[in-house]
Amino acid sequence: MSRKKQKEEKQRACTRQLIGARAITDYSLKTYGHGELVYFMVKPSNISVLSEASVGAQIYALMNVLKGVAEIEMLCLNSRESFEDNKRFLRMRMEKEHNPAIRKLLEKDQTHLDRIQVQMATAREFLIIIRLKDEKDSEVFPYLSRIEKSLKEQGFSVKRADGEDIKRLMAVYYEQNVTTEKFEDFDGERWIIPDD
Repeated sequence: MSRKKQKEEKQRACTRQLIGARAITDYSLKTYGHGELVYFMVKPSNISVLSEASVGAQIYALMNVLKGVAEIEMLCLNSRESFEDNKRFLRMRMEKEHNPAIRKLLEKDQTHLDRIQVQMATAREFLIIIRLKDEKDSEVFPYLSRIEKSLKEQGFSVKRADGEDIKRLMAVYYEQNVTTEKFEDFDGERWIIPDD
């Protein structure tokens, strides 16, 4: 296929095709060519207050889970917005600003963003991902239940992500959007007026 034709096809591709997502179900993300992804959301422990022995026990528990299920993939996401671009812009503005009063306001803005970032420094989401490839429909839910049970038996606080959770994870991962409460199934869905 020629480069021109490839470029035209890429321009016509929808967002889902570009990121490789075929559909979001009640329990998974179906992809083009990479199987069906099931996400387990693991609530993190604050290891800064745990003893060395407790941290070692958690590492050992995770090792047991990993040994028991070879198909596990892991992902860590920021579950809050990053202010690095904003802070970079403020630094650039301060360097160019000649008015001391405005420079002082810019410094206060940067200090405020620093404070917010420190408060959210531990805002991480940990995900365990299972990639389903050739499992029969009748075997999927018992298989996922066994994995969830194994995680809980090892002391992890875990929840299987539903469709809304997956939409939120995709929004955080791809666009760093953590402020939207309800995510659309289709671009512009909120503007559609039924029976109009």
